[in-house]
Amino acid sequence: MTQTLSITGMSCGHCVRAVTAALESVVGVESVAVDLDLGRARIEGRAEPDALIAAVVAEGYGAEAVPLE
Repeated sequence: MTQTLSITGMSCGHCVRAVTAALESVVGVESVAVDLDLGRARIEGRAEPDALIAAVVAEGYGAEAVPLE
């Protein structure tokens, strides 16, 4: 299952690494790809969307689910 989050507040490579690590720590995540330019994170696995958002917010960034296209 693929989920996409819109991430706000990222401005550099450190931000990308912090968001990636936060998302990878969530139970059920298999892989994470964070795009600084698009401000998005693509998550593969069976993690709960609320848990993904909470992990990003805990790192100090904003996050919301992007509806499936």
